[in-house]
Amino acid sequence: MKKRALLSVSDKSGILEFAKALEELGYEILSTGGTMKHLAENGVNVLAVDEVTGFPEIMEGRVKTLNPLIHGGLLAKRDDKTHQAQMEEHDINPIDIVCVNLYPFKETISKPDVTTEDAIENIDIGGPAMLRASAKNHAYVTVIVDVVDYEQVLTELKADGQTTNETRRRLAAKVFRHTAAYDALIANYLTNLSGEEFPEQVTYTYELKQPLRYGENPHQKAAFYSKPLGSDFSIAYAEQLHGKELSYNNIQDANAALQIVKEFEAPSAVAVKHMNPCGVGTAETIAEAFSKAYEADSVSIFGGIIALNREVDVTTAEQLSEIFLEIIIAPSFAKEAIELLTKKKNIRLLTISFEQNKQDEWNTVSVEGGLLMQEPDKYGFTDAEIRVATDREPTEEEWEAMKLGWAVVKHVKSNAIVVSDDQMTLGVGAGQMNRVGAAGIALEQAGDRAKGAALASDAFFPMDDTVEAAAKAGITAIIQPGGSVKDEDSIKKANEYGITMVFTGVRHFKH
Repeated sequence: MKKRALLSVSDKSGILEFAKALEELGYEILSTGGTMKHLAENGVNVLAVDEVTGFPEIMEGRVKTLNPLIHGGLLAKRDDKTHQAQMEEHDINPIDIVCVNLYPFKETISKPDVTTEDAIENIDIGGPAMLRASAKNHAYVTVIVDVVDYEQVLTELKADGQTTNETRRRLAAKVFRHTAAYDALIANYLTNLSGEEFPEQVTYTYELKQPLRYGENPHQKAAFYSKPLGSDFSIAYAEQLHGKELSYNNIQDANAALQIVKEFEAPSAVAVKHMNPCGVGTAETIAEAFSKAYEADSVSIFGGIIALNREVDVTTAEQLSEIFLEIIIAPSFAKEAIELLTKKKNIRLLTISFEQNKQDEWNTVSVEGGLLMQEPDKYGFTDAEIRVATDREPTEEEWEAMKLGWAVVKHVKSNAIVVSDDQMTLGVGAGQMNRVGAAGIALEQAGDRAKGAALASDAFFPMDDTVEAAAKAGITAIIQPGGSVKDEDSIKKANEYGITMVFTGVRHFKH
C-alpha cells in the first residue's frame, strides 16, 4: 500500500516542490480545492479528497475533509489490532503526512475595510481539525504547518524513509501552538465585537520578534514577542535602521520614552533612563526641543534613550551625536542625519509610525501565578475637572508649565514629583516611599531654576510639608489631584506663600 500525504494549504510557497519530492519518494498525494488545482496544473498526480470519501465538497467548501475516511486515516493507531480491524472493515487508508495551513484569518481582519462576514468566512474549521488530529497521533503521523519545516522532513525521509519521533513531536507541538494562537485571535475578535471587557477567560497570543542576548541582567534569559495586529505606534513594530540588537532594558526604556512623547503635539524630545524621564523639552523646532531636554538633566541623559516626535534633521543630529546615547526614536531621519549618526557603530536608530491608527491596547503585567489587566492611562489635562483651590489664579505661563509637568508626571514611577517651566522639565523625583522625599529630589535637581516654576504631583499631598518645601525652593504654581483629608492644610500653606494651586481630581499612580 502506498504511503499517503494530504496537502491543503492557503500559503502555496514551496508546496509544489514539496509535493514533487514526496511523489518521487513514492507517496500518493491527496488534496483539495486551490491546492489540488495548483499541483495538478504543474504536473503532480493528485487524488481528490472527495474521491477518497465518496462525498462531494458541500456548503461552499465548508464541509469537505470532515469525514471518517479522512480522520480515521489520521487518528488510527497503526500497531493497535482493533484499530487495524476497523480500518479494514471500513476501507480506511492511513495518512502518513499532513501538510496544512489555515485560512488567513489574521490577514483578513487586519484589512481596514474588513466586514464581519469576511472575517467569519475566514475562520477555518476543517484545517484545525486535521492538524489537531494529526498532532495528537504524531507517533505515526508527520504534521507540518510551516513551510520552513519542508526541508527537514524531506531530508529525514530521503535518509531513513521516515521522520524521527523527535521531529514528529516537535512538529506536533508547533501545530498546537499554531492552532491555539489562531483560536486566540478569533476569540479576541469576536469578544471585541460583542463588547465584553472582562470575559470569563482571556487568551493572548504573541509572535517571536527576536531572542535577546539576556534579560534585565546578564544571568537572565529573555526574548521579545510582539502582538499580532499590534499598534504600529509601538516599539514592537519599530524599524531599526542602524545599530546593534536591542536589549531587554533597551526595549523597556524605549517603550517608556515613546509613551511620554505621545503626550505632546508640539515638537518635543524625551530622554529616559531606567524607565523614568530625565529630561523633556518642547519648542518650535525639534532641535530646540532636544536642547531643552538635554539641559533638563545633562548628567542623567548620558547613555539614555531619546524619543522625538518630528523628523531628525541634520541640526538635531549634530546635537545628538555629541553625547553617548543608546537609542534614538523618531518618525524619520533626514538622509544627512543618518549619514552623521551612523558614524557611531552601536547607536540604535528606530523609526516608528506616529500616526495612531489602531485602538489603544490594554496594559498587561504578569505577577506570579497570574496577570493584571487595565486600560491605558489616557486621562489628560483637557479631561480633568480643573479647580483652582487657592486665592491666586495661575498666570498663562504657569498654566503651560503645569500642563507640561502633569503630562510628564503620570509616566514617572510613584511617588512622583516633576518640576517644570512651560517648555521643559527641571527636576524629576521618582519612585520614593514618601511624597516629600520625591519633592526633595526634584527640587534639588531643579536648583535655582525652581524659582518661578511649577510643581506637579501624581497624587495628593497627605500633609502640607511638600508645599512648604516647594515654597522655600521658589515654586509659584502646583498641580495635584487633591482629595486628601488634609487638603485645607496644603491650601492654607500655599496661600501663605502666594502659590497658586490647582486640583485635577485625578491621580496618576505608576507602579
